[in-house]
Amino acid sequence: MDAVSSSVNSSSSTKPRSRCPPLQDPFLHRKSSRENLDRFIPNRSAMDFDYAHYMLTEGCKETENPAASSPSREAYRKQLAETLNMNRTRILAFKNKPPAPVELIPREFTSPQRSRPTKPRRHIPQTSERTLDAPDLVDDYYLNLLDWGSSNVLSIALGSTVYLWDASNGSTSELVTVDDDIGPVTSVSWAPDGRHIAVGFNNSEVQLWDSTANRLLRTLKGGHRSRVGSLAWNNHILTTGGMDGRIINNDVRVRSPIVETYRGHTQEVCGLKWSASGQQLASGGNDNLLHIWDRSMSSSNSSTQWLHRLEEHTAAVKALAWCPFQGNLLASGGGGGDRCIKFWNTHTGACLNSVDTGSQVCALLWNKNERELLSSHGFTQNQLTLWKYPSMVKMAELTGHTSRVLFMAQSPDGCTVASAAGDETLRFWNVFGVPEAAKAAPKANPEPFPHLNRIR
Repeated sequence: MDAVSSSVNSSSSTKPRSRCPPLQDPFLHRKSSRENLDRFIPNRSAMDFDYAHYMLTEGCKETENPAASSPSREAYRKQLAETLNMNRTRILAFKNKPPAPVELIPREFTSPQRSRPTKPRRHIPQTSERTLDAPDLVDDYYLNLLDWGSSNVLSIALGSTVYLWDASNGSTSELVTVDDDIGPVTSVSWAPDGRHIAVGFNNSEVQLWDSTANRLLRTLKGGHRSRVGSLAWNNHILTTGGMDGRIINNDVRVRSPIVETYRGHTQEVCGLKWSASGQQLASGGNDNLLHIWDRSMSSSNSSTQWLHRLEEHTAAVKALAWCPFQGNLLASGGGGGDRCIKFWNTHTGACLNSVDTGSQVCALLWNKNERELLSSHGFTQNQLTLWKYPSMVKMAELTGHTSRVLFMAQSPDGCTVASAAGDETLRFWNVFGVPEAAKAAPKANPEPFPHLNRIR
């Protein structure tokens, strides 16, 4: 018994003592609530739990069993300990400032970055370039007494006479004068060739003239029962609109010219414009209606049904203008009780926008070179207003007329606009500017006319 105990004592004395203190349950000696007032609450986010777990487990095992440790394992342990202890060291951190960059190309050989050139703002003259005296101009909102042909000749009706003003040399000639039982002249319109011109009269007749030979070619009768206040050409088709509300397509090449009749207006037709494609016709009337007609729906046997009947205007619709850069976009202007410019998608009949101008809209013209629209107005300012499309921001207001600006016409190059008003004056405005191609070309002849001249 003593031998056994002595052997046990000897074996216990030779066994190495563990260096790790025994783990104690922290909940065995919990203090009372009064003693916990100043207890330490650790910040767990600042602790390295992986390193602590390693030191509590693997570190103690290696100490308890040194025989299992090897030089390679010891080196791995130290390296692992250093790696786990890197939580306070930034990875890939600069110890010194980074070196300054070296310029591979000297500055004197580098050109500064060119900024995108901005288009200079166009100067818009606020006064007319020239003024012509136009006595006996009929002050009637529903007529169309001014047109500028493709041969650069301006036609204007004064009373019962039609005058031609050649813009290339400033000369004026008389085309026709009619008796009082026929006149006064109620509409003029140049054919696309710039040589032939149609003239409508108060007695419902329409005459077709050769301006070069100053010769009457034919007279169209029987289509209307009262005055013809609006005309529009579509190649060889001359469209006439009368006070009787009728719209008639006349083929001027044949003996019986009437080929189609459009009935939809109940009062005078005061606005007619064909689209650039020649497929759609817009008509406006004193009945506050705007119609869109399609040639594919035309019939010579009966009255043609309209494509769209637009009733949004609340006054007479005279001012019409097809957009030059979007074939199905039409601008229309209302009279004194409406004062609005409206934009239409003529394929669908939808109203795209409506702008209250504050005064009677007498005429509309699109700029052929820029996205701009020019409108002429009646009371109270009697002005011309240039709009930026599609924002419809006012770019300029041109004043000078002392009465409502009833008619406008555009030069063939699209730069100059002629306006005729109830004050019996004809004014020319360089409102649309000069296109880039025309700026480079020198002027052929200086202006041969003075600032103020007379039509007759």
